[in-house]
Amino acid sequence: MSTPTASFAGRTVSRVGYGAAQLDRLHDRRDEAVALVRRAVELGVDHVDTAEFYGFGFANAVIREAVRPEDDVVVVTKVGAEPNPGGRLPLRMAQRPEQLRASVEDNLRSLGVDRLAVVNLRRPDSGPGLRPQGDQVVDLDDQLAVMTALRDEGKIGAIGLGSVTIDGLRRALPAGIVCVQNAYSLVSRDDEDMLRLCAAEGIAWVPFFPLGGAFPGLPKLTDEPAVHAVAESLGVTPAQVGLAWLLHHAPNVLLIPGTADFAHLEANMAVGNITFDDATRAALDAVESRSSEVPIG
Repeated sequence: MSTPTASFAGRTVSRVGYGAAQLDRLHDRRDEAVALVRRAVELGVDHVDTAEFYGFGFANAVIREAVRPEDDVVVVTKVGAEPNPGGRLPLRMAQRPEQLRASVEDNLRSLGVDRLAVVNLRRPDSGPGLRPQGDQVVDLDDQLAVMTALRDEGKIGAIGLGSVTIDGLRRALPAGIVCVQNAYSLVSRDDEDMLRLCAAEGIAWVPFFPLGGAFPGLPKLTDEPAVHAVAESLGVTPAQVGLAWLLHHAPNVLLIPGTADFAHLEANMAVGNITFDDATRAALDAVESRSSEVPIG
């Protein structure tokens, strides 16, 4: 099963990776979670997206067990939030420089490595998500200072950004940004200008919520008749159409679809082989884009 490749953090990687956020659904079936990640690697996944706060460390622990050095997998993690087990939401902001440093240390420890290949600084500036208050309103330059210091210390290999605005990205470019992780899908294309800027700068565009609809108020890919029509004509699922559209839309897109299901994992990996003719592309491109600016919490 072949998938297209792209440049990422000085490497050539498959454009279809794996996002570990849903691994926690297998919290009581750890062996199954490890087997799922192993299967992803067997299918060609060579970049995995995770965070210490996914399952309160469970995802990182599974990845530590499942991914071997000889697999040569780029493990990408993120900072900017931390677990909040007792809260209404399982997350809270952790934007202060000392919190970013502590989160890097937590990820190093739970992944069992002495260097994190890529760390995304998750800002709270755009898209669906928490919005900062009080001492969590932190200037980007102060955050980049600690991130670059951690890189200079050898604890971080490369720096990415998440939920950032185009102005924030422009400010951060001198720091050497390798990827941007924003909410983006066929049905929510707010950041088209930023995607183009990333392409021009050689920065990977890594959409989260690639099918929309993860929270109430977000547009859903599966609500679009055009997507269902294309799926039926090609004999694939609407989700596969949405993921394949992202790959076709821009060459710097890297996918990190998440799942806790083996069959779904294989379906996700197959999207690299889906092709669209011009009429199909035009029908999908004509789908209305709606905003993903949905504050949560």
